[in-house]
Amino acid sequence: MTIRVLIADDQEMVRMGFRMILSAQDDIEVVADVPDGISAVAKARELRPDVCLLDIRMPGLDGLEVTRQLAGPEVTDPLKVVVVTTFDLDEYVHKALRNGASGFLLKDAGPALLIEAVRAAERGDALVSPQVTVRLLKHFDGGQAKRDVAPPSEPLTARELDVVKAAARGLTNTEIGAELFMSLSTVKTHLAAVQGKINARNRVEIAAWAWQSGVMD
Repeated sequence: MTIRVLIADDQEMVRMGFRMILSAQDDIEVVADVPDGISAVAKARELRPDVCLLDIRMPGLDGLEVTRQLAGPEVTDPLKVVVVTTFDLDEYVHKALRNGASGFLLKDAGPALLIEAVRAAERGDALVSPQVTVRLLKHFDGGQAKRDVAPPSEPLTARELDVVKAAARGLTNTEIGAELFMSLSTVKTHLAAVQGKINARNRVEIAAWAWQSGVMD
């Protein structure tokens, strides 16, 4: 199956570079590239790509607002969004992920990680640049007292907790399976069960809940 990708970045050279990298893959097709946030929202809603790659600083609407409009909590049929930016700022990372992003990647992460981020988002994983993963997720707590987090609707099993902790460390489903000696389908089953119990929309919210609730202490 071909993964259809939309690229939104205000720098033409960046869009060209991303298009060249992604189009060279047999399983990825770039269906559009646009220079601003308003065009990104319009094209994404028109074409319904499998993954949207969004820069943060764009004219019209920034990537954070575009993410909210395409993947936010109020969106009934959200798209997969990966934010790709030069700026490794906590406030950007947190807002992007809370607005529904499936991943957060720095532009200097390299072609291999860009390709993997697209594939991870399409299959339901969340990929965050390794240099910001643990610091980012820990910052959901901010090093302060734990926030008031609603308890699960029913207790998580020991195996579900293992999966949650691994996801909160930034591991993909495949990596979780390898570490915990589970099949990929079993990992997905556990994550789906956890989402239902803690009312999370995706694995990023599961990871945030793990840090906020003290599971990672």
